[in-house]
Amino acid sequence: MAIGKLFIGRKVRELREGQRATQSQFAERIGISTSYLNQIENNQRPVSAAVLLALAEKCQVDIAALSSGENNRLLSALSEALSDPLFETYNPSLQELKLVTQNAPGLAHALIQVHQAYRRNSERLASFDDTIGRSALAETTPYEEVRDFFHFVDNYIHEIDTLAERLAAALNLGDGDSHGLLASYLERQYGVRVVRGAPGSEEVRRYDPKARILTLNPYAPASTRDFQIALQIAQLHAGREIDAVAAAAGFRTEEAVEICRIGLHNYFAGALILPYQTFLKAARELRHDLELLAARFGASLEQVCHRLSTLQRPGAKGIPIFFARIDRAGNITKRHSAAKLQFARFGAACPLWNAHQAFESPGRMIRQLAETPDGVRYLCLATQITKGSGSFGAPRPHYAIALGCEISYADSFVYADDLDLSNRAAFDPIGISCRICERMNCASRAVPPLKHKLTIDHTLRGALPYRIAD
Repeated sequence: MAIGKLFIGRKVRELREGQRATQSQFAERIGISTSYLNQIENNQRPVSAAVLLALAEKCQVDIAALSSGENNRLLSALSEALSDPLFETYNPSLQELKLVTQNAPGLAHALIQVHQAYRRNSERLASFDDTIGRSALAETTPYEEVRDFFHFVDNYIHEIDTLAERLAAALNLGDGDSHGLLASYLERQYGVRVVRGAPGSEEVRRYDPKARILTLNPYAPASTRDFQIALQIAQLHAGREIDAVAAAAGFRTEEAVEICRIGLHNYFAGALILPYQTFLKAARELRHDLELLAARFGASLEQVCHRLSTLQRPGAKGIPIFFARIDRAGNITKRHSAAKLQFARFGAACPLWNAHQAFESPGRMIRQLAETPDGVRYLCLATQITKGSGSFGAPRPHYAIALGCEISYADSFVYADDLDLSNRAAFDPIGISCRICERMNCASRAVPPLKHKLTIDHTLRGALPYRIAD
C-alpha cells in the first residue's frame, strides 16, 4: 500500500529525545516552529523535503533511513490482517491505521503476529478435521447420520424388503426380463407412462407428477433404466412405509430424513429387481459368481454386490460379506460390512487392499487373500466399474467396487476354487487405516498411527523415517 505523504512522527520524536532536547529547542535547531514540530511528532502533518534536509544536516541522520518503506509495509500488513472476516464489524480508516503503525508500531506488529498464529491454527484444525474427522464434540452431518443408520440396522430393512418381495412375486419378477413388467405395472397401477428422454440430455430420470410421465435417459444402461422404474414404483407403492421407517429413525434434521428416504427408495428398488429369496437361492447355486448373477437378473455388478450386502434377514441370512465402492481418489463412497472387517470412518483405506488395483486392470476381477492385524483372514474381490453414458464428451466417473468374506466362507465363492487357502504366506497383510493400523513396520504406511510415540534416529533410515514405539 503506497502512502503519498511521509509521516515519520515517531522517528522524529525518538531523534529529539535521543538528543535530550525539548520540542522548542529541537524546533529552533532545525528551523521550524514548535507547533509545526508538535504536529509532525503526532503525525498530524507530513514531513516536507526542507525539514528532511534540515534533519539530515543538523542531526547527521540518513534521509533514506527516515523515509524508508517500513511504515508502508507495516501499514499494508496490518490492513491485510484487519481485512479478515474475523474483524468484519471493524472497518478502520486509513488515517487510523497510520496512527497505529506510526505511533505504536510494536502494537501493530503484535496484532499481526496474533493474527498469523490464528490463521496457522485454523489451517491446522482444518487439516486435522479433514484427515481424521471431527472430534467427538462435533455434530455429524445429515449424510453421516443416514450412513450410520443403515450401518447399525445391518443394511437390512425388513418391512421394506418383504414389501418389495411380495410385489416382485405378484409381478413375476426375478427372471431377468424386468423392463416390460415394471413399466407395464407402473402405467396400469399408477397411470405413469415411461418415455425416452431427448438426445443429449444428461439427466438419468425425470418424473412429472402432473403429467404422470417418467422420462428416462435412452443411453443409460438397461440395468439403470430398470432400476429407475423400480425406484419410481418405490415412491408410489411404498411411500407410507418408507416415511414410517425414516420417521422412526429419530434423525435430528429434516435434511437427514430426506436423505434417508432416498436411501430407502433405492433399497426398495434393489429388493424389487432382486427379490430376497429368489436372489439368495441364485447366489448359492451360482456360488456368488458376480457376472453370472448380473446376467441372470439383468442387473449391474454394483447392484448385485450391494444386494449381497443386504442379505441379513433373520432365519434366512446369506454369507456375511463386506462391500464398498471407492473412487479414484481413495474415498469410500459406499460401505457396509456384515463381516468382522470394518471400514475406517475417516481417512483413506489401506493402500495394500486390492480395491486400489482395480483401476489398473479395468474389466478384470482382482482377487486377494488378505489378513488384518487381528489375525482374521479374508477373500477379497475388486473390479472397476464406469458410471454415466452418452456422448463422447460426457463425464464417465470410474469406481472400484470391492466385496469379500472371511476365509471360512470362501468355499461358497467360485473365485476361491484355485487359491491355496491353507497357505498362510499367500495372505497379504492389510489394515483398516494407517492412523489406526497396528502394523509397525509397513513400508506403505502414509502417516504414523495415533496414540503411539515415534523414535527418530538420524543415523539410521529404514522403510520409514521413524520407528513406532509399541
